[in-house]
This record gives sequence, C-alpha cells and structure tokens, in this order.
Amino acid sequence: MYPTVSRQPKRQYYLSLALLGCLFFIFGLVSWVNSILVPYFKVACELTSGVQTYLVTFAFYIAYLVMTVPASYLLRRVGYKRGTLIGLWIMAAGALLFWPAALTRTYGMFLTALFTIGTALAILQSVANPFVTIIGPHESAAKRISVMGICNKFAGIIAPLLFAALVIRPEDRQIMQMAESGLLTGSALETALDEMIRGVIVPYVSLAALLFLFGILFYRSPIRDINPDRDNQTSAGNDADRRSVWQYPYLVLGVAALFAHLGSQQISVSTIIGYAQSMGMSLDAAQVFPSYTLACILVGYLSGVILIPRRITQQQSLVICTILGLLLSVLVLVLPEKASIWSLVLLGIPNSLIYAGIWPLAIRGLGRFTSIGSSLLVMALCGNAVLSLLYGVMTDHMSLQASYWLLLPCFAYMVFYALYGYRIEKW
Repeated sequence: MYPTVSRQPKRQYYLSLALLGCLFFIFGLVSWVNSILVPYFKVACELTSGVQTYLVTFAFYIAYLVMTVPASYLLRRVGYKRGTLIGLWIMAAGALLFWPAALTRTYGMFLTALFTIGTALAILQSVANPFVTIIGPHESAAKRISVMGICNKFAGIIAPLLFAALVIRPEDRQIMQMAESGLLTGSALETALDEMIRGVIVPYVSLAALLFLFGILFYRSPIRDINPDRDNQTSAGNDADRRSVWQYPYLVLGVAALFAHLGSQQISVSTIIGYAQSMGMSLDAAQVFPSYTLACILVGYLSGVILIPRRITQQQSLVICTILGLLLSVLVLVLPEKASIWSLVLLGIPNSLIYAGIWPLAIRGLGRFTSIGSSLLVMALCGNAVLSLLYGVMTDHMSLQASYWLLLPCFAYMVFYALYGYRIEKW
C-alpha cells in the first residue's frame, strides 16, 4: 500500500489538501462542461448522428487510455510537482486550441483540443489520486477522496451553468432553435453558426491564462514532493513471489469495476440534456439536469465525509451504492420518460461513493507495483469515452430510453466487485 506522509506539519498538510482540492475543482470544471458541449457542438458543427455527437466525450476521455502510461514515465523522470506544472500547462495549451477551432468552426480541431486537455488530465490524475491516498491514514482514504470529490462535483454543478451563461447568449439560443427547426439555411445559417461558435474563445483563453498561473503557484508552493516508486522500491507488496502487477486479481478486477463505474456515470450526466430535449424540453430547461445530477453526487460525497470510516467502512458503502445504482438503472428503463429522467438524476447519489470505494480496495498492498497499479486505475477513466460512444451508437438504432440498458451490466459487475471481487488475492 502507499506509505503515508503523516509526519508533515498540520499547516502543510491542510495546504496540500487545499491545493489538491483546487486541482480536483479544475478536473470537474473542464470535464463536466462536456455535458453541454455535446448539444452545443451538435448544432454549431452541424453533426448528424449520435456517434458524431459523442465523439466529444470519446476524444476527451480516450486520452486516459493512450497517455496514462507515458504520463507515469514522465512523472518518474520529473517528479510529481513538476509533473503537475507540465500537466496544467498542457491543459492551458488545449484550452487555447479552442481559439483557432472556433475561428474556423472545425470540429476536428475541437476534438484535438479536447484530446489535449484529456492528456493533461491523464498526467494530473496520476499525480492527484496517489497524493490524496498517501497524504494520510489508509483507512480514511475514502474520506479524503470524498472531500476531493466534493470539489470536483461542485465544479461540475456550476460548469454547465457557467458555460451556458458565458457562451450561449440569448441570440445564440434563438439561432440553435432556428437551426434545429430548419428555419435557417444556406449562407444565413453558415454566418449565424460562425458567429455563435466564437463565443467559446474568450472563456477558454481566460481559462488557459488561469491554468498557466496556477501551475506556477502549485510548483512554487511548500507542498512536499512524493515518489511512490522510490518509497516502495524495497517492498514487494502482499507477496514477494509476484513478479507482475497482473498477478493481483483484486487490482485487475478493480480496474474493470472503475471502467464500468466511470463510463456509466458519464452516460448518466452527458446524455441527460439530450434525453430531456427528446421529451420536448428547450435547451434552457434541459441544461440544468447535469447540475441536478452532480448535486446528488455532492450529497453522496458529503454523506461519505460524515459516515466513513466512523459509521460504515469503505467496502460497506461500496456495496450499498452499487446495489442502489443497479435498482435505479432498472427504474430508468421501466418508468415513463418524465419519471425515468429523475431516476437518472438520482443515480448521482450512489455514483458518488463508488469511485472512493473502489480505489483504496484495488490499490492496497501493491508495494513496488503501486505506481503502475495507480496508472492502470487512471486508465480506467477511458470508460467515459468507450461507453459514451457505445451509447451514441445505440441511440442511432433504438430510443434514448432503451439505450440506457447499457447501465445494467455495468452496475451488476460493480455489485460483484463490491461483494466478492475485491477479496480475490490469487487467480
């Protein structure tokens, strides 16, 4: 398991938590805005299929699969603090790419920008998650992760609303409605969409400047650098005879559980605006649903901070949340549409503590394989990309509500891991 950095002064400990909280806030701000980028780009870039539309999510999260292992090598070479600086500056570069993408209204360039931001997050998640686990006692790791989750999901609550307020002006909403209804065509449509899409330039350029400055602040802060590989190089983990990280079944099964969790959570948040619009709601009315979902997640995180480990253990909370998630997924499918959307919103409550429950159970006792194990868990964030795109494919062939059956196998597997999979020590 990770060593803890518990001997540091309290002031430094709380400063570390505060800056890590800022990192998780940034993660939420740039990640959860995708839920409104999906319908926004659908109109602005004239996308015609579900697959095209959900390439926004795919391009963003597939970077975790492609770039996490290179990120782990980068962190070994430059250290965690310098790695954080590099990650934030790469994210700033991705935000700046929105400028030329908007000027040319090129969907491929927007996807490149989102992949660049995802690459930065692959580096930053590889730093932040181990740091949160290491910085205090292992038995309260889920509690600290819950605190970080509050920062992340609070950003997620305001991100769609902030984007809508800063980018989608009243005239833009009118353009979107006219474009979707076919009232705007030809050169008039092209001119209107060109003007609309340029609304992203100022917010994303401003974000790039803030990321650049925060990178410098974090690097120059008194936070103690960490190096799990160095600290664990003499430890073989639970068993000295294991020669590969793949010989830890509970880790491998945990990676799959995290993949299923993150993908299903992304589906419940990023698709809910389209689901609401399919019932006849306007974008103004539909855009608040991701914030409702993330508010439920925030409630779940607050309960985790209060209850773990004082009232229930990490594993017990994982069992409760996965079973509740499975039941709500069934309700999404069987209830009438206007009721089922609220089951989708309520999925935020069990989704809140699943990540915090899986991570400590999967990463425990890995010894010198801790760093690569952490990288594998971070790679599981590509579940956001794969399952969202799969949902997009399904919506091209069946109703939006029927496509949510994809949630059932995800939650069923998470129930298996919570009850049994985490205890498997040998294949």
